[in-house]
Amino acid sequence: MSLLPRWFTSKNFAVQLIILALVFDPLGFVGGYLLGPSLGVEPLVGGAFGLVAASVPVSLLVMQRSV
Repeated sequence: MSLLPRWFTSKNFAVQLIILALVFDPLGFVGGYLLGPSLGVEPLVGGAFGLVAASVPVSLLVMQRSV
């Protein structure tokens, strides 16, 4: 069960950032694109909001490593 976190933490910091960006950025854009119209904004604006929301895990990792 703890295989994935152990695999992820065994990578160096730059690779961790790239992995998080490759996973969360497409998910954030697609989620925002699909949810945007139901929230009253254009799909591309929703996609942009989704990208901003998807950057939170990457930012949290950077803040965690800076301490």
